[in-house]
Amino acid sequence: MIVIADTTPLNYLILIDLPGLLSALFERVIIPQAVLHELQAQQAPDKVRDWITHPPSWLSVQQVRQQDGTLAHLDPGEREVLTLAQELQADLLLLDERLGRQEARTRGFSIAGTLGLLDRAGTLQLIDVPTAVSRLRQTNFRVAPRLLNALLDRYTP
Repeated sequence: MIVIADTTPLNYLILIDLPGLLSALFERVIIPQAVLHELQAQQAPDKVRDWITHPPSWLSVQQVRQQDGTLAHLDPGEREVLTLAQELQADLLLLDERLGRQEARTRGFSIAGTLGLLDRAGTLQLIDVPTAVSRLRQTNFRVAPRLLNALLDRYTP
């Protein structure tokens, strides 16, 4: 399975101490060069910059061959995620931002965001979802409260 990640899901999984969740769910995750740069940027949290300094073996960085001019309305990370997804015929894209998700759906890609990843991990009993959501709420992660509540309802007795 070819999985390509944008910055945001990686960022938040790192911030809530669950980046290893990706290796439990997928054999390998690919990020494009632009995502690497975003994770290394000065404005990225220290914890994220520290993590990407020594990336795990399951994470690989791949350069896109050619930019797709039809994606100019997206940020650099999303543009390269979608371009790389087309080049590699990816099976799954990890995206949180609305515009990137819409473009991915338009192009026929399967997507999962941070909450979807937590849900998959919860279904497989890899994590305690209420604890993960509690940690996520302590970050600047933005999502409609109804989505968080719906996720919690599935894992709270």
